[in-house]
Amino acid sequence: MEPGSPAPKKSRLVHSADCEMEEAQAPSSSNAAGGVNQSLHWTQWQILDSILPTGGFAHSYGLEAAMQSRVVNDQEDLRSFVVQVLDSAGSLLLPFVHCACAGKSPGDAAAWAKLDRLLDATLTNEVARKASAAQGSALLRVAASVFAEVPALQELRRTLLGSKSVSFHHAPVFGLVCGLVGFDGEAAQRAYMFVTMRDVLSAATRLNLIGPLAASVLQHQLAPDAERMVRKWRDRDVSEASQTAPLLDAVQGCHAYMFSRLFCS
Repeated sequence: MEPGSPAPKKSRLVHSADCEMEEAQAPSSSNAAGGVNQSLHWTQWQILDSILPTGGFAHSYGLEAAMQSRVVNDQEDLRSFVVQVLDSAGSLLLPFVHCACAGKSPGDAAAWAKLDRLLDATLTNEVARKASAAQGSALLRVAASVFAEVPALQELRRTLLGSKSVSFHHAPVFGLVCGLVGFDGEAAQRAYMFVTMRDVLSAATRLNLIGPLAASVLQHQLAPDAERMVRKWRDRDVSEASQTAPLLDAVQGCHAYMFSRLFCS
C-alpha cells in the first residue's frame, strides 16, 4: 500500500469497534453522576404517583359534603370548587410544606414537630384535622418503607413515634419527605398543589359528578389556575398561614354528620 493512501475499510471498522468497546467498559464519571440524578428523578416522580398507598383517595376535601349540601351540583360548580380548594390549600397549608421542605435542617425532628403542633392548633375543622393526620401518618410510613436509601426517614419516624404530641399532619410530612428526597422548595410546593387537585378530581369521578376523561380535561384546563395559586402563596412563612375559604371549611366540617358517605372527609 502506498504511503498516504487511505486505510482499508476493514481496519477502520475494527478501530471503531474497539473504541466502542473501550467506552462501554469505562463509563465516564459524568455518566455515573447522571445515573444518580436519574435515580433521584424516579424517586421524586413516585411520590406523585397515585399508586403510592398514602390513603389520599379516601378523602374528598369536602366535595362529598358539598354535593350533599347542594353547594356543588354540576361540572361548573366543580371547577369553582377545585379553585377554592387550591386557594385554601395554598393559603393555609403551603407555608407548612415550604417550611418543612426548605428548612435549615429538613431532618430536624424538634423543628418539624413544632410545625406539626402549630398546624394542629391552626386546623379548627375537626374533619380536616383528622384527615390531615391520617394522610400524613400514612405518607411517612410508606415513604420510610419505600425509600430505604434515605435513612433519615426511618430515623425521623422512629423518633417522632415516641412523641405523643405529634399528629403527623400531611402538609409538613409532605414537605419533609420532599426535602429529604431532593425536591427544592418551589418544586415541593407545586407538587403539593398537584396532588391536591388530583385527589379532588379523583373523588369527583367516584361520586359520578364527572367522567374520567372529562376529569382529565378539567385537570388540564385548571393547570393555569393551580400555577397562579402556587405563585400567589409560595415561599411564605407559617406565621402567614390563613384560611381564605370559610364556607368550604364549614361544609367540610358537616361531613361527619352525613348519614350516608363514601369518603372519610
